[in-house]
Amino acid sequence: MSRRRKEQANRVLEGIRIEKAAAEGNSLAHVDGKVLFVSYAAPGDVADVEVYRQKAGYMQGRIARLRTPSPLRQEPFCPHFGLCGGCKWQHLRYPEQLKQKQEQVRDQLERIGKVALPESRPIVGAEPNRFYRNKLEFTFSVKRWLSAEEVARNEEVDAAGRAGLGFHLAGKFDKVLDLQTCYLQAEPSNAIRLFVKELAQKSGLSFYDIRERRGFMRNLMVRNTPSGQFMLVFVIGAEPVPAFEQLMRQVAEAFPCVTSLMYAVNTKTNDSMADLEMRLFCGEPFITMTMPAYRSGEADLKFRVGPKSFYQTNSEQAARLYRIVADFARIGPEETVYDLYTGTGTIANYVARSARKVVGIEYVEDAVRDARANSELNGIANTEFFSGDMAEVFNTDFVRAHGVPRVIITDPPREGMHEKVVECLMNDALFGQGLRRIVYVSCNAATQARDLQRMDAKYRVAEHCAVDMFPHTDHVESVVLLERRD
Repeated sequence: MSRRRKEQANRVLEGIRIEKAAAEGNSLAHVDGKVLFVSYAAPGDVADVEVYRQKAGYMQGRIARLRTPSPLRQEPFCPHFGLCGGCKWQHLRYPEQLKQKQEQVRDQLERIGKVALPESRPIVGAEPNRFYRNKLEFTFSVKRWLSAEEVARNEEVDAAGRAGLGFHLAGKFDKVLDLQTCYLQAEPSNAIRLFVKELAQKSGLSFYDIRERRGFMRNLMVRNTPSGQFMLVFVIGAEPVPAFEQLMRQVAEAFPCVTSLMYAVNTKTNDSMADLEMRLFCGEPFITMTMPAYRSGEADLKFRVGPKSFYQTNSEQAARLYRIVADFARIGPEETVYDLYTGTGTIANYVARSARKVVGIEYVEDAVRDARANSELNGIANTEFFSGDMAEVFNTDFVRAHGVPRVIITDPPREGMHEKVVECLMNDALFGQGLRRIVYVSCNAATQARDLQRMDAKYRVAEHCAVDMFPHTDHVESVVLLERRD
């Protein structure tokens, strides 16, 4: 960075009025024709802002002094707010969070997609908006983050006092925020984590040092169901020792709600669990999620969720999201449906009772096995699931083999749909007049907008709705119904 750029990056801008919320939990203002992103600000704030990064087209800053707080502010409820980085919008009243998310989705669809949009359905807010997650992953560390007060006191902290179990801090790969109370997952999640940390320390089980790449206790994954089942998965850095086995027995005894207790050994340098062997210590190798059926009078759907299974992390909102998908799809009893990027087949199984047949495609082979098992668990016999790279599997031969769908549901990853997938959807010679509706679910409205623009010549946006899956963050799901133009 040049000297002039450094000087600009260390200045304080006075009396800045914050205009609106922006991406990654920031808010924004304009200063001398440049965009200024400000962390932990609220629309309507008037503040002095310290600029800490200066780029060609924008600046990034933090509030140095809040002169006039916005009426949209509220007191954050989490003691870790501002440091954890997980719930950056806690200082915004929840109705305002929803308003900002709805506006962001519409702005991206119109600005990036440049497509005509009908009137939006109201955004679907989360109920509840605390303790809503069914999965959290924690990290053991020999180096917890020291608070500003601890640093200021300049006291010696022994090894036991530096140990932590919690979340990685953003931008600090070797530091972990030692959590006391987290408002993301229902109890006894907090009680379990605190119990495990204390017991591990008393048992002499070393916490992981990511820099030195050594230590026994590495990670803890906690999954739960709305009905109160808990799954714990410990990731350790070596084969089990008696102290660890004793810890597992004490956890199982102290928390009868833990119906699945598992562990895995990870000697790699990364924390990925995808390639690890899961070993069952006691209980079942899964927990069972229950979701209300789409049609009244039908049996609730059950989904077995293992340690590596994908399942929407907000159980209550998942049911609302899938209902919107099914409403948009308007599936008839004689219609064939394709579910692209089907994951563990949750959407496919949710709509299957309304269709003649549902065909799901997913890259991850383990997920496809889960999808088939979930169909069998629910007595659903009209689903078929296939694994492979979407861009290679979903092609002319596949459609000819499995029939032209009337409806396609697609729920791609954040990067959106592959160009080849979009080209296939636009292939009149393949689909003719058979494909009438596409329901596009996205966790990234920007890439969704790009794909809508690519398909705009043949498909118009008939309906769209935002769904808040992650309260107190800037993340939002966008569901769009596309209808064939002719």
